[in-house]
Amino acid sequence: MAERRSALESMDLKALFQGTYRSRRVLVTGHTGFKGSWLYYWLHQMGAEVSGLALDPEGQPNHWQLLDLGGPNDHRIDIRNADSLHKAISLIQPEIVFHLAAQPLVRRSYADPVNTYQTNITGTINLFEAIRNCPSVAAIVNATTDKVYAEQPTKYGFSEDDKLGGHDPYSTSKACAELVSESYQKCFFAPSVRLATARSGNVIGGGDWGEDRLIPDAIRCQLNNIPLQLRYPNAIRPWQHVLEPLSGYLLLGQNLLASDAALGAWNFGPVAGSEITVSAMLDKLRQYLPELAVNVGADSSPHEAAVLRLNHGKARATLCWQPIWGLERTLAKTAQWYTDFHAHGRLNTSENLHDYVADAKFLDAVWTQ
Repeated sequence: MAERRSALESMDLKALFQGTYRSRRVLVTGHTGFKGSWLYYWLHQMGAEVSGLALDPEGQPNHWQLLDLGGPNDHRIDIRNADSLHKAISLIQPEIVFHLAAQPLVRRSYADPVNTYQTNITGTINLFEAIRNCPSVAAIVNATTDKVYAEQPTKYGFSEDDKLGGHDPYSTSKACAELVSESYQKCFFAPSVRLATARSGNVIGGGDWGEDRLIPDAIRCQLNNIPLQLRYPNAIRPWQHVLEPLSGYLLLGQNLLASDAALGAWNFGPVAGSEITVSAMLDKLRQYLPELAVNVGADSSPHEAAVLRLNHGKARATLCWQPIWGLERTLAKTAQWYTDFHAHGRLNTSENLHDYVADAKFLDAVWTQ
């Protein structure tokens, strides 16, 4: 075990993505969140001069504080505050921006639609306006969601040219952010700044303690010896480890810096077979949480999409991107992360990243070459 860990940690992460991020000024908005903290950590490990811009992390514990990467590049800015955002962008002078800051929860969007729309639409516009006045920026990856699509997917999943829409405030706010992105690329950014949007599925992984999310809720319930209240047991979701879409974002960023061919919208979906119901996902999860009790009551929750599937054929064909971990490995790595943390106080983030990169190298993923 010690020899394997030593070999993993000796891998030259700075060479990934053809060394694109080494010593490059990179900004991650929303870096204190679950997905943002993993992305910030990966960029930091690749030697990027990475800065973050976000609100304070929610709750205790939280992944960002556990990573202990705070410092002068850790900025506390609300993207709804245009003046503060302009000043921060002017100070950081990023070359590439990964925009992950958002109000990301469907149920919270019903409770607070105004904040959801202000953050996800106006906040995005504020960021783009700040970038318009920052000549250092060459590329932007705007992370949205699989929930931006209007209709039910075909058996092959949603494709990037399917109609945008959404039912709840979160979904519609992200669909609007897609339209805003397209407009800014055409009207204001071309040819000096290249912008793309990235849509991913239901991400899971260690370090997520967010509300109204299946894995964190299940972990909390088992720790506190209370039943998990299961919503939408028959809803189908594209489950994927957090590192999967992040590898897509990073590959997309690399391609944006090089070519107009990377413009537009991109899906980053999971390995085939990872699109299963919430109930089936919970059955698999209980292999690792055998004492977890579950209640499935009458569903009075707000509407959410019944089926979400993503077709990532465009990313595979054009970017040569591929998912690395299937659902079983994703769950095993996620469960082990929480076990090691709660039982032993050990943070497995570095080991997860190195394991993922090692498996990607074995599969000859393009970003490892």
